[in-house]
Amino acid sequence: MPSPAHPSGWHAAGLPQAQPLDDVNRQWLEHTHPSGWVNPTPRGRYNLVVIGGGTAGLVAAAGAAGLGARVALVERDLLGGDCLNVGCVPSKALIRAARAAADVRDAGRFGVDVPPGTRVDFARVMDRLRHVRASISPHDSAARFTSLGVDVYFGDGRFTSPTTVEVDGRTLTFSRACIATGARASAPPIPGLDEVGYLTNETVFSLTSLPRRLVVIGAGPIGCELAQAFARFGSEVTVVERMAHPLPNEDPDAAAIVARALLADGVRLECGADDLRVARRGDDTQVTFEVGGQSRTLVVDAILVGVGRAPNVDGLGLDAARVAFERAGVTVNDFLQTSTPHIYAAGDIASRFKFTHAADALARIVIQNALFFGRKRASALTMPWCTYTDPEVAHVGMTPKDAEDRGVAIDTYRIEQAKGDRALLDGETEGFLKVHTVKGKDTILGATLVARHAGEMISEITVAMQAGAGLGTLGATIHPYPTQAEIFKRAGDAYSRTRLTPRVKALFETLLRWRR
Repeated sequence: MPSPAHPSGWHAAGLPQAQPLDDVNRQWLEHTHPSGWVNPTPRGRYNLVVIGGGTAGLVAAAGAAGLGARVALVERDLLGGDCLNVGCVPSKALIRAARAAADVRDAGRFGVDVPPGTRVDFARVMDRLRHVRASISPHDSAARFTSLGVDVYFGDGRFTSPTTVEVDGRTLTFSRACIATGARASAPPIPGLDEVGYLTNETVFSLTSLPRRLVVIGAGPIGCELAQAFARFGSEVTVVERMAHPLPNEDPDAAAIVARALLADGVRLECGADDLRVARRGDDTQVTFEVGGQSRTLVVDAILVGVGRAPNVDGLGLDAARVAFERAGVTVNDFLQTSTPHIYAAGDIASRFKFTHAADALARIVIQNALFFGRKRASALTMPWCTYTDPEVAHVGMTPKDAEDRGVAIDTYRIEQAKGDRALLDGETEGFLKVHTVKGKDTILGATLVARHAGEMISEITVAMQAGAGLGTLGATIHPYPTQAEIFKRAGDAYSRTRLTPRVKALFETLLRWRR
């Protein structure tokens, strides 16, 4: 049933019709874990054994094999890891469909009348999602990696010593190893949750019917992204968050804009929630919590848990390899070495940056350091990230709190999205750019961008930081007009105006009088 905020709903069109869903799933699984797969016979000592076939493991295996190394890749479940199977790929397909629904809903702002009775066909939305995932899966397939020269093993890999891994009854001997087993969704200890049952990012993309009433526990990136998407499809969505506002780890001004966007899409926000409980009452599922000392109860059809990640360390035999680990995952140094120096780790299992692009970058460090005696440091990476709400929130580098903790004085330049011509033309004026520089200089330390396509735009700042180009350089860079990326040029112009001190201005006036 459509929510009150979306009385008509919308219909999504143009979805592929060529294959029934079962065939699509079969295609996806034949790439990521082929039926009848026969593990190869070990080819002597491997230069590198990689445990885990997610982004970090795939990049490490493909990169090492491409450089001539003898490589084994071990995966217990599906190649592609979270990103392909239950993370980036399906979630962004879902978000794109939700954005299409919102664009149709809001078309009247641009003078476009939408016929009444249009609606979202959620089953077709999910069908498209699975088609897209299946079409991407060959890139991460067992066949592709075999063609690259990687020995692909399916099964539970575990260390039996600091130089051996056992999988499917076979012993793989190695000179170097990389642990890339990632992390999995976990839920906080909420009374009654396990008994009632719940969705996570690992199960939500298997839905074929839209939950009429959905509660999302957690207002971090996953919770906010999926709450907004399901609200746009027509679910009555409530987000329950322990902290005072959504996206508590982001810039507060950015979080406030996302909160307004969620409310505009019909999401109910319950922040500062405590004493959360779940129970079954007859045919109903009830979620009870307190906000400001007041008890509240929701009757829901589904619960989506959007908080909690647990590292995949169980069953790896880390003690046999003498690899230290803790609650957050495997312990590594700045070169990504574990406590056993010839065993490395990369990706979610060993990094505070739980992003696909971070896993990719860390795997490249492992290749250099493990195989070629490199001394590349993880701390040297310039790491951007993005939350794919609408508008998006993208960030790179330091926050003001980071700078304060390090004793670095900063200047902050804030440019409003609403003052850009293209943002006005697009009707996308909600947002801003904040750039933090070394005080008195144009050296960029970090930035936060809120815009509909912030994830596409933040790379301009990232490249500038990586190349050592200052904010003044962005101001001197010619940008096509009109584009929303001109916001970076305007930030550069804001810095340049600070250089025009009264004394400098007086000198210019004197010079210009002399030249008259």
